[in-house]
Amino acid sequence: MSYLKPAELVPTIIDAGASKVLLSTRDTLVRSAMGAAILTIGAAFAVTVTVTTGHAILGAVLFPVGFILLYLLGYDLLTGMFVLGPLAWLDKRPGITVRGVLRNWGLVFVGNFIGAFTVAVMTAIVVTYGFATPPNEVGEAIGHIGEGRTVGYAEHGASGMLTLFVRGMLCNWMVSMGVIGAMVAKDVPGKAIVMWMPVMLFFFMAFEHSIVNMFLFPSGLLLGGQFTIMDYLVWNEIPTVLGNLVGGLLLTGLPLYLTHGRPSARRGAAPVHQDSDVSTTAELDLVPERA
Repeated sequence: MSYLKPAELVPTIIDAGASKVLLSTRDTLVRSAMGAAILTIGAAFAVTVTVTTGHAILGAVLFPVGFILLYLLGYDLLTGMFVLGPLAWLDKRPGITVRGVLRNWGLVFVGNFIGAFTVAVMTAIVVTYGFATPPNEVGEAIGHIGEGRTVGYAEHGASGMLTLFVRGMLCNWMVSMGVIGAMVAKDVPGKAIVMWMPVMLFFFMAFEHSIVNMFLFPSGLLLGGQFTIMDYLVWNEIPTVLGNLVGGLLLTGLPLYLTHGRPSARRGAAPVHQDSDVSTTAELDLVPERA
């Protein structure tokens, strides 16, 4: 498996971030909606495997299927943009401003929620025969996930909130390594392997991913979970988004940029290989598209 070395990888990451920030509103919304939809159908699949087999490790091993597919198809997740956009701004790429990065985050968040919520509704329909029967065992499991990861945190007060935030950090440390790792490999099997490893880890360890939670918690509410929308927002989604931002940027993006970014470029680091096939990863469209 051929791969990009770190000094070659960082410019590729920055190119990807600049491209995504400059992407049109329509394309950003479509790509982010489809990205979340594919990711969350993978989450539904993983929960189904876990419930039907009784082995959580099998669900974790198979969950990355959705993640790998969405990135190979060039779709977007907010967790990835938390790393890519800021690095393009730090590198002072033309046209990349703080306002542009924030605009991108807002659009991707909206698109991700549309995609995840759509799958949540469809999943609720499937496990209840169109809301005509009580939820099956998979539907009941989804409802209990929502309870444990909202009111379960709330029962511990500030300690619960801290735990939730740190789980969000750890999650996007792993997920963003999967996003960036896909740019390291130059072939599809290599990309899939690099994405699969950290994503399996985050899912099995029950770290908090803001986009997966956009599916789990709305579907939990639809299926009778004993928590409220405010429980979901205050005791999961908002702290998880913040934890995902801090973890991805602080633990993945900045260390790579500081050690292999601008200083390396000034020392004459090798340019990015033009045959790296980066167009197959979700974060790469090297020809910017302005809104």
